[in-house]
Amino acid sequence: MEKVVSAAYLRSVFNGKRVFLTGHTGFKGAWMLQILNWLGANVKGYSLAPEKTNDLYNQVDGDNMCYSSVIADICDGAKLQTEIVRFEPDFIFHFAAQPLVRRGYDIPAYTFMVNSQGTAHVLDAMRSLVPSAVGVMITTDKVYDNPERGLPFSEDDKLGGYDPYSASKASAEIVISSYRRSFFNPFDYTNHEKAIASARAGNVIGGGDYSDNRIVPDIVRAISFGETVGLRNPASIRPWQHVLEPLGAYLLLAAKMSTDPVSYSTAYNFGPNPEDMLTVEDLTKTFIESYKAGSYKIFTEEGAPHEAKLLLLDSTRAMDHLGWKSQMDARTAIRWTAEWYANKDQSANEKCLQQIKTYFE
Repeated sequence: MEKVVSAAYLRSVFNGKRVFLTGHTGFKGAWMLQILNWLGANVKGYSLAPEKTNDLYNQVDGDNMCYSSVIADICDGAKLQTEIVRFEPDFIFHFAAQPLVRRGYDIPAYTFMVNSQGTAHVLDAMRSLVPSAVGVMITTDKVYDNPERGLPFSEDDKLGGYDPYSASKASAEIVISSYRRSFFNPFDYTNHEKAIASARAGNVIGGGDYSDNRIVPDIVRAISFGETVGLRNPASIRPWQHVLEPLGAYLLLAAKMSTDPVSYSTAYNFGPNPEDMLTVEDLTKTFIESYKAGSYKIFTEEGAPHEAKLLLLDSTRAMDHLGWKSQMDARTAIRWTAEWYANKDQSANEKCLQQIKTYFE
């Protein structure tokens, strides 16, 4: 596997630095926490408590990887600002979110509050920081107005969102753009010394995800209970990528921003090759083959809420500006994920660290 983001380079940037990580108890946040800890960063986490006792954060003993772990709501702007300002971070990675499309239909107002207003709270807190700081705001590939024409989206395409989750993340992008223009304008950097960018990644898979209504956790739960997994949208196409792909991209982006805050303060897509397309059914077959257990069936869900059938990203800007590109094809990402779950001989921490070292070293 070609190394686009090397451990040596990232360690030279993040070792000994103060990193404020929102959403550190979530699936992606727990992986990011382990990487930052491995790179030698001092991490302060800010998040709600893990939803489940078997969540990845608990499995890897995330509390022991944090300089400080604050269990609090991103919607509490005053609390968040106090914690950020007190820490004086060199870098902020904003992961905290209501991250599920289906849950967004159940709790739409809360989804908008967390994903849009929560992002504004992070950016508002950055305004109060005296030292310079780099902020990477994590959104999603679903921020685009998607007519499903089969064309990959570039960063300048129209923002939108059919469902509350997608719309809330598109709203977050507008918030980020507004703060960047109004308070953190790159061309006025010498006065404010803040650099912010947004990062849009696709459907992330990897070991340790136990969320509801996500295909890989659904497969793992079905296998563990000896059940057949049901596929409601078998033909849907997603930009599947292993969790280490976007996390490496976020770290690379932040590193570049720390040396050139003017050039890199913009939005970036981080997706796999658009030609590397797999359907939900393809993913399920590959996962079951790699896990060496499991079965599936296709069913029709009456009255199911709308979910996009096709979604692709154009990552040309990331390639041209950052020298980043996807290192794993979709089947490799699925195999790594299945092997993580199937491996019962190692702890979650050992399995994650092994894959982190393989990916970055």
